[in-house]
Amino acid sequence: MRLPYVTDPPPAATPEEEAIIDAVRARRAPRPLQPLDLTLLHSPPVTLGWNHFLSAIRTQTTLPADIRELAICRVAVVNRAWYEWMHHAPLASAAGVTPAGMDVCKDPAPLVLEAGSPEGSGLTEKQWLVLCYADEMTRSVEIACYNCVSRFLVALDIGEKNGTGPDVAH
Repeated sequence: MRLPYVTDPPPAATPEEEAIIDAVRARRAPRPLQPLDLTLLHSPPVTLGWNHFLSAIRTQTTLPADIRELAICRVAVVNRAWYEWMHHAPLASAAGVTPAGMDVCKDPAPLVLEAGSPEGSGLTEKQWLVLCYADEMTRSVEIACYNCVSRFLVALDIGEKNGTGPDVAH
């Protein structure tokens, strides 16, 4: 970690800051605040914006969970954001992505768009296309929501995961 985490419970200098902390706790419930939260809370206004933005991306789009989580996981692999992988790979698996599909996702080699998913990949055609799209927009540095997140996580080494790889079982 490159920036010390704030204490938990985080200090709140104003009622507005306390409301921001409460909003993050509500989004995380029933889990406790995460290392990402304890880094962001160095600046409650940034935390507020992050909380609204990521909450909308995670819970207010029409993407099915398998597609959303595969895209997030692929961004994590390409950007080597293993803290992000650690949190989202289990969600992708729970959403129905097969172990073989997760193995394809965690291979850091650039993906090549083909007609249909590769033989034996365990991915549907839509899942394969999403992986290819996430791969391309990440490698071409066309910023998207979880590209922003993973770059922040890696830059500050949140969760102390830099250099560890996709070590979470799925």
